[in-house]
Amino acid sequence: MRKIRSSLNTHPGLWALALVAIPFLLRVVFVASGQLNLVQDEAQYWDWTRHLQLTYYSKGPLIALIISFWTNLLGNTELGVRFGAIVGMALTQAMLYLFLARSWKRPDIGLWTLVIMNTMPLFMGLGVLMTTDNSFVFCWTGAVFSLYLGSRPANNIPESMTTARAIPFVFVALFLGVGILAKYTMLGFVGLSVIYGAGLAYKRLLPQRFWRYLAISLAAGLFIGFLPTLIWNFQNDFVGYKHVLYLIGVSGKQSHTLIRFDRIPDHLAAQFGLATPWWMIFMLVGGVSAMVKYCNNVLVNPFEDRPRMDQRQALLLSVFFWPVWGFFLLWSLHAKIMPNWTTVSYVTGTVLAAYAFSGFVRTARRRGRMVVVTVLALSAFVFVLVQTAHLLPIPAKYNITNRLKGWDQLGQTVEKLRTTEFKDPDKVFVFSELYDLTAALAFYVPGQPRTYCAWVHDRRMNQYDLWDGPNKDKIGWDAILVRKHYDPHPYQDLIDMFDSVSRPIRLQTTYHGHPAREFTLFICRGYNGKWPSKAGSF
Repeated sequence: MRKIRSSLNTHPGLWALALVAIPFLLRVVFVASGQLNLVQDEAQYWDWTRHLQLTYYSKGPLIALIISFWTNLLGNTELGVRFGAIVGMALTQAMLYLFLARSWKRPDIGLWTLVIMNTMPLFMGLGVLMTTDNSFVFCWTGAVFSLYLGSRPANNIPESMTTARAIPFVFVALFLGVGILAKYTMLGFVGLSVIYGAGLAYKRLLPQRFWRYLAISLAAGLFIGFLPTLIWNFQNDFVGYKHVLYLIGVSGKQSHTLIRFDRIPDHLAAQFGLATPWWMIFMLVGGVSAMVKYCNNVLVNPFEDRPRMDQRQALLLSVFFWPVWGFFLLWSLHAKIMPNWTTVSYVTGTVLAAYAFSGFVRTARRRGRMVVVTVLALSAFVFVLVQTAHLLPIPAKYNITNRLKGWDQLGQTVEKLRTTEFKDPDKVFVFSELYDLTAALAFYVPGQPRTYCAWVHDRRMNQYDLWDGPNKDKIGWDAILVRKHYDPHPYQDLIDMFDSVSRPIRLQTTYHGHPAREFTLFICRGYNGKWPSKAGSF
């Protein structure tokens, strides 16, 4: 044990490399082995790469560009789609460690931060699933740390006698702009950076020209990030912005109810689940401690080997954790909040947890050491469980990953029907009425054909509705309709599109002999060109 502690103190960089590289390799193996089919949103983002444009209905263009880059290198495979997530998480972790070790001179906090990130379900998922949150977190992390570096006085000269550093604000602009192209929520950085500056000014920690540099960098970042989306929304009746307003409850059904207390328990449960209860507790404790440190005018010696958290650092961690986490907690009273919307708060949140846990480890006595051992054991258990879940005899009704499996079997079934049930298999198209199912079919049906999404019933608009449906040259073609679950009664709009629609074909997919997803398929003959077209629900 002493040798390990000595090695951690003398060679923290090697330990950090191991904490980044080993999970990276495990994620590559996990994805390459095909243990988990693409989540439907991943398939949709992949399908976007076949229609590259300035932005998309629900997200910016960055995720499509990243997937396009890696699939051009690795092919249109699950590994090709997800490799951007695997690399992105490794880069985010490397950035976190290097910043804490070099700028704050706290490699020990950097190591604990890596341990926490590697054992939090949220970041474990982001390291595998190719979602917009992955690149968003990377850009947010870079912007936050660049902001700090720009606000720090050079050579410890008093703030009133030095100017802010200009170069870091160039990176603030770049990270902000690219982050907006990943996810509109990056806009939150603008307000938080202003709060951070105001907090520095209140404590007389603000270097000269800070506000000038910040204003220029924010304006440049907004221009980089919003110009493509603004042009696209001008061309498409601002449907992307309308979609965002609907999601946050400003418009649509959710806007009619101001406060609902019944959503709070579900929201908190989801947050504790994403972070794990033990790391969330240390995060909250660390957050309170950071606020106290900011309020107390205690001088910290910056020349110590491992300096304590100073006011500037405490403010940075607090501002980029509490407002985001607290805002979505309060907003959950009004609208349904997706659990992952708080994701970026956990960037500085993991650092807060690392400070709190490091302090607890350092001062723990007998009972405290038992807590430390328990926390580390539980974290290791979560890490191993995620890596080996496919090997464990988990009952089907408790194995939530089974809900994400069965797409490849569905694709093979659709292809078999196409080649055996129709006179001319080359004149058969595949469609659904849901965007996620349409995207999964596009990826998993052999040959990865163009698939279509019919706007029927009362569903909301999606990206497929902005693209053309089956053209007039497909009149007279046949089709295969796929629906989720077992539903033998398709909507009348779907029936009206064809001369005849078959009886339902029930498909129960399996994974290792256990039930996975269930689907209903219909053989449709004689497409008449009556493709539904609607509008108004975002």
